[in-house]
This record gives sequence, structure tokens and C-alpha cells, in this order.
Amino acid sequence: MQQLADRSSGAEESWARLGAGTEGIGWAVRKAHRRALRVNRANGYDARMITYPDIDPVAIQLGPLAVHWYGLMYVFGFAAGWWLGRIRAKRPHSPLTPTQVDDLVFYIAVGIVAGGKLGYHLFYNLGGIAADPLSLLRLWEGGMSFHGGMLGVFIACWLFQRKVGCGFFPMTDFVAPLIPPGLGFGRIGNFINGELWGAPSDLPWAMVYPPLGPDPRHPSQLYQALLEGLVLFAIVWWFSSRPRPAMAVSGVFLVGYGTFRFLVEFVRLPDAHIGYLAFGWVTMGHVLTLPMILGGALLLWLAYGKSKG
Repeated sequence: MQQLADRSSGAEESWARLGAGTEGIGWAVRKAHRRALRVNRANGYDARMITYPDIDPVAIQLGPLAVHWYGLMYVFGFAAGWWLGRIRAKRPHSPLTPTQVDDLVFYIAVGIVAGGKLGYHLFYNLGGIAADPLSLLRLWEGGMSFHGGMLGVFIACWLFQRKVGCGFFPMTDFVAPLIPPGLGFGRIGNFINGELWGAPSDLPWAMVYPPLGPDPRHPSQLYQALLEGLVLFAIVWWFSSRPRPAMAVSGVFLVGYGTFRFLVEFVRLPDAHIGYLAFGWVTMGHVLTLPMILGGALLLWLAYGKSKG
């Protein structure tokens, strides 16, 4: 593991020289990255290596209006959550009706965006709000924290359950299976943005990202899209397909996400302005994710302890 940390140090220094972390890269920096990509391709990398494709972060340009892929991924995620929520609301013993799901998605969308942006600056870029308050509105630049977004979802669930009167944990159990598709779409947005790259790797699917140098590296965004999006969705959706004790579905989601994120952090390059926090491998993601695993395990223990009692 120490060797992996040493191999990634050069990439960390590259990020530092660019003056940006692996999230929230500015528009001008991304344009420079794309220019560097074309130059390095012209110079020629080993043809056996997989090279990051030259993806334009703007999906649609209508005059001065630019629709970014990153923003579209949020739209896709909210749409998937709304559709799945209406399916869940038709099941027996659902705490919500399909019509109430429409309002719930609005609450959650606000919680994710506000919590994700604030959480990123609090956890990864403290002082960034004061330096650039408008960065809170530029969703297409990235700079979103899952842990902040999760806290925003908790607050949204608490507010909405007070409105409909169903209880906090029945609400979070209802919402938990709706979240993974949005996580998967968000990680694809990170990949398109060229952020959150992994450490150098010699695996056959490792990918060269020229702005970080010639070393192939883990496409950690795609790992997270697969694990946090597809695999986590399959687990939580299957688990929630049968009646479970209150808190159990929420617990499975927290343990599942926390475990997948904790594992990917071993191969994901940390933010350059933070780096490794301890032992040459502990990242901020590890620190923020471990309480999720423990909290999820506690919820499962309480859920099934109560059900046996």
C-alpha cells in the first residue's frame, strides 16, 4: 500500500500545480486539460494503453446556454428516483402514495444539491464559499460531497415525514433504494468531467489521463459508478422487496455504500490540497465513510434486535 501511495505522489503534485483538487475543477482548468489531452495523443502513448476519451463536458450548446453532462446526470438521477419511488409507493404498506412521491423528490433534490455543495466546502475545501460564493450555484463544475448530500437527504426526509406523519425511519427506508441510481449517474458525470481519478495502476483496464502524466491509473469514477450505482441498487432494491423491520433497509444502504466507498478510497487519488491524512493511505473519504458503516451496522442491530424482542 505504501508503494501505491508513493506512485501516486507525482500525480498529487500535478494537481497541486494546477491549483485544484480532484473535485470542483474550474472551467478554464478543464479546457487546459483537454488541450493537454490532444497534445499528448499527438505525441503518442503506448497503443496498448487505454487513453481517456476526449469528452466535451458540454452536452448541448444553444447560443450562450450550455447544458453540461454533469448537470444532466443529476436530472437522470432525480428522474430515476422519482420513477422508482412511484413503483415503491404502489406496494402494500407503503408510507407514501404515488402523488406524495412527487413532492418528496423535490425535497430530496433540494437536500442533495444544498447539502452536497455545502458539504464539499466544509469537508474538502473549507473557506471556498467565502472566496467564491457563486461556486455553490455552478453544479456543472463538480465539487459535490456525497456525505454532505446524505445529510441534506436526512434533513429533507425529516421535514417531509413531519408533513405526512409517517415517521423518520419509515421515510428513510422508503428513500434508500431510490438513491443508488443517482450515485451511479453522478460518478459517470465525474468521469466525463475528468475528476476523481485513481492512483497509478498496471491493471489491463487502467486508463491514461494525460493531464496527470503518462502513467495508467485506476478509473475510480467507473468503479464507484458500478459499485455505488448498479451493485448497491441491486442489493438494496432486492432487500427492500419484502417487509423488513424499521431501520433495516436504511442500515443495509449505509453499510453497503460505506463498504464500497471505503474500498475504492484505497485506489482513488485524494484531493491534492488535503492528501493522505495518516499512514500514507488514509483519506478524508475513509474518515467520513467509516461512521456510515458503523451507523448502518447499529441500525441493523437495533432493527432485528427489536423485531426479536
